[in-house]
Amino acid sequence: MVAGEAFDLHYRDIMECIKALFGDPELSEHLILAPERHYVDKDQTIRHYCDLYTGKWWWSTQKEIEKERPGATIIPVIISSDKTQVTLFRNKAAYPIYMTIGNIPKHIRRKVSNQTQVLIGYLPTTKLEHITSDASRRRTIANLYHASVQYILKPLEEAGATGVPIKSGAGSWHQCHPLYAIFSGDYQEQVLSTMCKYTECPKCDIDHKQMGEGVQAAFNLRDPNTVLDALESFDPENPGEFIQNCKEAKIKPIVNPFWKNLPYSDPFQAICPDLLHQVFQGLVKYLVAWLTKAYGATELDARCRRLPPNHHIRLFMKGITHLSHLSGKEHKQICSFLLGLVIDAPCQEGDASHKAKLLRTVVGALNFIYLAQYPCHMDATLQLLEEELQDFNSDRDVLIELGIREDFNIMKLHFFEHYRALIELFGPLDGVNTEYFERLHIDFVKEAYRATNHKDEYWQMVLWLERKEKILCHTKYINWLLHPHRQDNEKKKINCQPKPAWQLRMTKHPSIKSVSIETVIREYGAVHFREAFARFIITTQHTNITSAELEKRAEHITLPTRNLPVYHRIKFIDPSSSQILDSIHVQPKKIGAHNRQMPARFDTALINDGRGQKIGVKGYRVAQVRVVFTLPDRVKREFPPECQAALSQHLAYVEWFTNFPSKPELNHKLYKLKRSYIHGDRLVSIIPVRNIARSVHLFPKFGRVAQREWTWSTVLEKCSTFFVNSFSDPAMYVFVV
Repeated sequence: MVAGEAFDLHYRDIMECIKALFGDPELSEHLILAPERHYVDKDQTIRHYCDLYTGKWWWSTQKEIEKERPGATIIPVIISSDKTQVTLFRNKAAYPIYMTIGNIPKHIRRKVSNQTQVLIGYLPTTKLEHITSDASRRRTIANLYHASVQYILKPLEEAGATGVPIKSGAGSWHQCHPLYAIFSGDYQEQVLSTMCKYTECPKCDIDHKQMGEGVQAAFNLRDPNTVLDALESFDPENPGEFIQNCKEAKIKPIVNPFWKNLPYSDPFQAICPDLLHQVFQGLVKYLVAWLTKAYGATELDARCRRLPPNHHIRLFMKGITHLSHLSGKEHKQICSFLLGLVIDAPCQEGDASHKAKLLRTVVGALNFIYLAQYPCHMDATLQLLEEELQDFNSDRDVLIELGIREDFNIMKLHFFEHYRALIELFGPLDGVNTEYFERLHIDFVKEAYRATNHKDEYWQMVLWLERKEKILCHTKYINWLLHPHRQDNEKKKINCQPKPAWQLRMTKHPSIKSVSIETVIREYGAVHFREAFARFIITTQHTNITSAELEKRAEHITLPTRNLPVYHRIKFIDPSSSQILDSIHVQPKKIGAHNRQMPARFDTALINDGRGQKIGVKGYRVAQVRVVFTLPDRVKREFPPECQAALSQHLAYVEWFTNFPSKPELNHKLYKLKRSYIHGDRLVSIIPVRNIARSVHLFPKFGRVAQREWTWSTVLEKCSTFFVNSFSDPAMYVFVV
């Protein structure tokens, strides 16, 4: 009952949900029961944060509870709520609220298929249109939200304070304290849960007009005790004093917030960074809009259409400046090539200093974005995160100088100031991202609503979901009943194995069984194939040979075949899941579906010369792969025995780029490369495919204006200078240091 009106609340017992997750036998070996401190040095001075249990919040809360109740086991409860539309017309919405527990490692709980995130209720979605006053309507809706969530979380009040015995999946009993620890939601949900006013920060008391000052702005974190004192002054007969106290505490006059009686909980501290809405739907969206004004939409779109393809790069063939309603995934894809559009583009206004400063602004923003996505952090990476944020804040004033913005009083940008402290509290941000909870809308809202007749739908949705859960539980029980020992053995085997690295994988059979040497030269562009193969044979027999002697002996080497089996793709997979993590296309032009001519594609790759390490470009070189082939067995027997090992593997004909320079460029911090030539011809070699480490994406140096004759399929041939894209994917960002 709120404001004299009754509303329907569909919910389930949150304690039963917690017991089900904590007592799941499939999760028993992964369950985390106590906080840990991880260090990366022997002296234990450099902290390492990899999950919620390695953060400071769990450790400090455990010490506080242990003072009164030794042996307590904390269950961090993670809550998320988000209103979503279920129809395109009639504006019908649903308001689900989800929960999971922090005892489950993040790599398990963030996968929807593991069923570790539970729907615990549907909140009322009424608009209260009968209330004519906008302020009263908003206040009543907020009170309705808090009353509903409080009703769902009420069992945590006593259980969190005194503890409750819960049996784990391994059969052991623990005195557990389920505590409200983290709230994951977008800005509207954060404001609603903390009772803050819109445009204000839910973490601190900074004034909205000072948000653009960055680290120079003075602010204090919100104190829950001050807020509770203001709430205690509520008097129905004298509401004026209550409203004034709430105003001084910088909160909305909500009578009874849901977190008021939850023990060991700080509602303002519980607000976590939101990578989806703050970074991808926030910062990246702002960057695209700012760069469009600075460089012009026509030029940015023209460069976007002329970027070379890569496995990690999505080509927006119509440009990016006129796109609307982009998802977080699409903004993440734009991050991977955004810098390449503006490296040498001239600003429509301003001079060279403005151009350099604007370029540093983009680099600082992208570095911050990629560092914030790290799955593990230590003190050094957190310090680097802060430094990149400071660089971005110091250089972004160029947008004001160019007249693109008037100020940076933007809530999403200000929240970045809290990222380091929150990572130290709750671990890396990939464990609390709202992206994982929003994915649940498909299963628990969209599909459930489609299964109803759209009349009195919530009762039908609840019944439909209940039946699906029973079927799932019954299926798990049958599988365990039929194969209990096999499942246990497989689970132990998986737990004992470390995560494998990328693995190069070639198809069992070639893409084309027989291609003539003339076709390889003409259609694959392997102009010097015969000469390169001869040099490859000589170098396998004689490792230390002068270039003059090499050329002399190569004249007597001939390939005893006219045809070769060729492969059109090199794949790098995750051995545990067979998922393709990277690939290199080596394919001439062909006729595709509907008689369409598909242009040729020859990707660039990173080649290890034998000295390359896991991180750093030393010992690596970039090359364009033209042909991937093997030799038939009858051909291999024509060569000396010392060549058999080299010829028995997959080989690749590549065209080299220059070596990596000692340092990257000053402003954009990317490595600059050109084609390698010898006597006027491109420097080529034949190498073992196993020497290819991964694909690499190159930004063309467009100059002042993108050339009209360049296309995505010809830019690698027509452009002479390139920059190595270190933002193509997170693995490449870590690699290029």
